[in-house]
This record gives sequence, structure tokens and C-alpha cells, in this order.
Amino acid sequence: MSKPFSWRLGLTGGIGSGKSTVAQLLALRGACVIDADALSRASTGPGGAAIPAIRDAFGPDFIGADGALLRERMRERVFAHPQDRLTLERIVHPIVAAQSRAMVEQAGSAPIVFDVPLLVESRQWPQRVDRVWVVDCTVETQVARVQARSGWTADAVKSVIGQQASRAQRLPAADAVIFNDGIDLVTLEHLVADLAAGFGL
Repeated sequence: MSKPFSWRLGLTGGIGSGKSTVAQLLALRGACVIDADALSRASTGPGGAAIPAIRDAFGPDFIGADGALLRERMRERVFAHPQDRLTLERIVHPIVAAQSRAMVEQAGSAPIVFDVPLLVESRQWPQRVDRVWVVDCTVETQVARVQARSGWTADAVKSVIGQQASRAQRLPAADAVIFNDGIDLVTLEHLVADLAAGFGL
């Protein structure tokens, strides 16, 4: 018997945009949210599926005593050597893809939300979803939010923003845009509810 049809929504947005909050609101409405970042972090955590291949590719200096990837060290490495980012992605992405497929199979007919920060930058994700929603805000708001929640410097936040698609690149890829700037959570909930109605949520 074939799997029942379910909508597949790609949800994306830059760091500090509020994308994760929107994903949580959709989960509360019954969607199956597949968080690509969370799966990636798990694969590089203690005993994660990606750790042996990362150790082979980059050496033991990138693995901590707990068996997890030393993220800050790797972040510095791939920033200085962009080709190493591709090596890391070739290790992690197939693991995330396989785990995502397993979660889709378990979701039944529930709408699927792929929470993917780098959806626009990816070649594969746009072809895997029926619609793309972009959670958007100004760069100034992104910086302020990440500083408030994580204590990063403004320069550190801007460095991450610079490695992601720009707003000018991300917005044209959207079937719908949620402008999450200068609004409260209740207003955001209403915006999400209006859009979600088209997905049976």
C-alpha cells in the first residue's frame, strides 16, 4: 500500500529570524516538523553517526573527550578553508537525509514541515518540497535577537549571516513570506494560522 499523500513544506529563514518559533507553532497544529539542524547536531554529538567519518577526514583533534565534534574548532576550520565545509557536508548531509526519510515514513498523512536554514542555498531541498515559506526580518533584528539569546558579539552574528543566503536571494524563492519583525507572538500565531489553513492545519 502506498503512503498517504501529505503536503511537504520547506520552512527557512536566516539566523534570528524566528524560523524555529514558526516551526513550533506548526507542530502545535499537527504538522510533523523535521528539523534538519537538530538531526545534523545529533549526528555530530557524542557517539553520533557522523563522528567516525569526521575523525577520519579531519583527525582526532576535532573530536572532544566526550566523543562529540568540537564545533567551534570546526567552525574556524571551515571558515578559513571553504573546501573543508564541502567535505563536512558530504559526511553529514546523507545521514540527515536518511533520517529525514525515515521520519517522513512514520508521519502518515500529517503535513511535513522541513525546517531547513540553508534551504535556498541547497540544490536538493527545493525539489523535495511542495511549497517554501520564508520567515523574514531585517538584519538589524537578526543581530539583536541572536545577541540577546546567545550572547554573541555583533560581528560574530554578522559573520554567520554573511555565510547564509541574503534576504535578496531568499525572498524570491518563497511561496509565502512571514515578516516577523516588530510583531508580538500573538500576531505571529495569527499569520501562521492563516497560512497553515491551506495545508489543512
